[in-house]
Amino acid sequence: MYMRIAKRMVLLLCVALSAALNVTAQDAVPAHMTWVQPMERVLQPAHLSAGMAVDLDTPASYLYPEWSNQYVHNFNDANLPDSVIISMKGYFMPTDSTRITDKFGYRPRRARAHLGIDIKVKIGDTIRAAFDGKVRISRYERRGYGHYLVIRHPNGLETVYGHLSKKLVGENEIVHAGDPIGLGGNTGRSTGSHLHFETRILGQAINPALMFDFPHQTAVTDYYVYSKNTREVYYKVRSGDTLSRIAIKNETTVANICKLNGISRNAIIKVGQTLRVN
Repeated sequence: MYMRIAKRMVLLLCVALSAALNVTAQDAVPAHMTWVQPMERVLQPAHLSAGMAVDLDTPASYLYPEWSNQYVHNFNDANLPDSVIISMKGYFMPTDSTRITDKFGYRPRRARAHLGIDIKVKIGDTIRAAFDGKVRISRYERRGYGHYLVIRHPNGLETVYGHLSKKLVGENEIVHAGDPIGLGGNTGRSTGSHLHFETRILGQAINPALMFDFPHQTAVTDYYVYSKNTREVYYKVRSGDTLSRIAIKNETTVANICKLNGISRNAIIKVGQTLRVN
């Protein structure tokens, strides 16, 4: 009987020792570590927070380094965040026309980029502000926009209205979404009456069709997230440039440039020509 008890005790001790050894062995195995990738810096404007008032005297001051009436798209000193949340709250369609005559993007036939969209309007048609904001530029450009306006908005966008026959607002004037700001026209570099409409952030062009659905007269989304890593980048050919040099300058490949622009490696490029490089 005592022998039987002794054997059971020895067996229990062996089981306990084995379990202890297994635990020790498992604990000794190094843990597998997975590195967590840092998130991109996403800028959420303060006015998107509940209770924050919108400042129309200095719209989007959280993003733009200054207010100037001197230049249209030059923001070289600005620090462009990785991403910016753009609210479409309170938007208004700039025109009730539903006909798009020219889309956003590169035009191989003309060897240049079209950084807005063209909407067919008649001369004298009312053009309205897309959002609340403040007029930054009201000017005439004979070989470009013709009579045009640039309005800065609290959501970070600047909207451009080109080829107007008449401007109804002046620089530094505060406007509200839906306010008449100009009349449709055919001024400047234009081959027919239309509204050239651009949406930009710190000078970087964004396809307006990603936010405004003109054929259906509505907004595409409530919030558009702009990412600088996915924006289209264009390069103007300079004297002495080759496709290889342009590729090196813009940290891309000749094959990618050819694909983006619908050209071959042997294509002849001209000084002043615009190529998409990203």
